[in-house]
Amino acid sequence: MRPTHPGHLVGILVIVALLSWAVVRQFYGMFLLPWTAIPTVLLLAIGEGYSAWVTKARIARKPGTKPVEPLAVARLAALAKASAYAGTLFGGLFAGFVLHTVQILDRETPRSEFFIATGSFVACVALVCAALYLEHSCRTPKDPQDSQAPK
Repeated sequence: MRPTHPGHLVGILVIVALLSWAVVRQFYGMFLLPWTAIPTVLLLAIGEGYSAWVTKARIARKPGTKPVEPLAVARLAALAKASAYAGTLFGGLFAGFVLHTVQILDRETPRSEFFIATGSFVACVALVCAALYLEHSCRTPKDPQDSQAPK
């Protein structure tokens, strides 16, 4: 599995944000944003960040940690990759909502939805950052003996 490139994620975010802005502009008012997305996604980000921290210590075999099973690391890497793309997609949806509601902040309902969409977008960015950190933590450390040139 290849590492996730942040440039791909940014490209996906921009495309999804523009598409969702176009859809929200046409159908605004037919649905409301749930505020519950913010704590849910933040809890996922915290969980992945903690898993990354623990996994990195276990792979590096720091004192007081158990060795990690290779299959568990592969599963965590797959989770990290999926979370990065899912966070990017949902972040793009919320960014499109922000782009539309920022234009009509003088009304009460769009103002509250603007803050919910902004908080949800920030939570999705936190999830993507935690996922990229988890993916980075799943890499095996380079052996200093391998980097030395043979004599």
